[in-house]
Amino acid sequence: MKQRQLGKTGPSSSILGLGCMGMSGMYGPAERSESIATIHAALEAGITLLDTGDFYGSGHNEILIGEALRAAPASRRDAAQISVKFGVMRDPKGGRLHYDARPAAVKNFLAYSLQRLGVDYIDIYRSARLDANVPIEETVGAIADMVKAGYVRHIGLSEVGVDTIRRAAKVHPICDLQIEYSLISRGIEESILPTCRELGIGITAYGVLSRGLIGGHWSKDMAGTGDFRSNSPRFQGENLDHNLALVDALRKVADEKHVSVAQIAIAWVAAQGEDILPLIGARRRDRLTEALGALDVVLSKTDIAMIEQAVPKGAAAGSYYAAA
Repeated sequence: MKQRQLGKTGPSSSILGLGCMGMSGMYGPAERSESIATIHAALEAGITLLDTGDFYGSGHNEILIGEALRAAPASRRDAAQISVKFGVMRDPKGGRLHYDARPAAVKNFLAYSLQRLGVDYIDIYRSARLDANVPIEETVGAIADMVKAGYVRHIGLSEVGVDTIRRAAKVHPICDLQIEYSLISRGIEESILPTCRELGIGITAYGVLSRGLIGGHWSKDMAGTGDFRSNSPRFQGENLDHNLALVDALRKVADEKHVSVAQIAIAWVAAQGEDILPLIGARRRDRLTEALGALDVVLSKTDIAMIEQAVPKGAAAGSYYAAA
């Protein structure tokens, strides 16, 4: 497995990371045994970075990863790096309440994550969103205290803009920013990506297949009960028709290279810079195998031009999230 360093101060990691969110209900029910088997298959393939959030399934995802790591061979378990997001408050039904990134909350969330994961430290710890009521300096400062105490190795950011990135970096070295980046979500290219590169901060790109939309397997009416996508504007009505037409155009490019749509979409993200690490959200072994095939896809300048002609910048219809 090829390696990439997460920023100038972060750890060396596998070129692909495994995003585990979908194993805990975001896209409808997932089979526990298959989820654990997928984590094991990822580790066996050389993937080291496992990404989670303490609010995924209200702790379910961390417990699942902890169980998978305990059952993995020692060499794979020791090589695993865990990236954890925190700060989302949930009610008993799983609904979101608000964000809490106060210093005391940071340390409280961390204590529970360590317990659920069954580890002594978290490799990368980050607030899932900016808490509008707490200066980023206080949040990062609290995590920095946990770095000094040995409970966290590196500090990351998630879903924040240029001003927040600069302020955070003055408090403590930031290894990476986790943010959406794909062929149909290229907003970071304008100012966020250049800022991260200026400061030596890596990008951990989630949504590289836009939650399956450009993975080549999506069709109308696939979103079922409990699936986030049933309410996502990109997956609705005329927006979906438009976006699936983009996928069809991308499929023609993929067919010429004898690869799948998902593989060419992942390869495109990986080709955008050595400082970008794509997260793949596979929750089944067959989808994991397909995603790993992207590592064998070599894109020439001509290939990239054809891909971007098939899916022009800003061509997607509908936002990622509903307005609320």
